[in-house]
Amino acid sequence: MCEHLDGLRSRRRGVSPSGPGCEECLASGDAWVHLRLCLACGHVGCCDDSPNRHATRHFHAKGHPVIKSFEPGEGWAWCYEDEELAPQLRSFPGETPRRHLDPPGAGAPGGPG
Repeated sequence: MCEHLDGLRSRRRGVSPSGPGCEECLASGDAWVHLRLCLACGHVGCCDDSPNRHATRHFHAKGHPVIKSFEPGEGWAWCYEDEELAPQLRSFPGETPRRHLDPPGAGAPGGPG
């Protein structure tokens, strides 16, 4: 396990998510596929399968190396810098949502479903 992921195993408190969905997509009304949580600052961004890839953009802009899934029931984490996966990382309250938040327009008539 890389030093970034290994260092997170001993953390004593979690980060506070910046919001319930991708910050940038919520502001612009864009859609996302899945959400990721930055474990350095709590930024919530969309995954690389999403059109805007805001989680990866956040890494490149801020240099924060580790994200974890911000999807219900998922506890994996990814280190961008070392390209390494931790299949399970301890989550603190608030770091895993209880339900999936649909992007803007999802499920609406004529919207992506």
